[in-house]
Amino acid sequence: MSDELREEAHDVEVTVWVGKNGIEAVVDELQDQLRNETLVKVKFLRSARGTDDTETLAGELADRVNAELIETRGHTAVLH
Repeated sequence: MSDELREEAHDVEVTVWVGKNGIEAVVDELQDQLRNETLVKVKFLRSARGTDDTETLAGELADRVNAELIETRGHTAVLH
């Protein structure tokens, strides 16, 4: 299933941006989008990353919204 979702994720546009206010600032918006969409692509801006890598932040965000982390690539993550 994850391979199919990864393939599908290729065409998904980024709809959530995590900036200097961190993952807490996007939790509600991301939950809303996940109710309506199969996949949501999240971009972690430099100001959000600090010393953490994208994989770590994406994992924390997935846990917060009870979602599955499908993949990370560069500074972008796809959640299901």
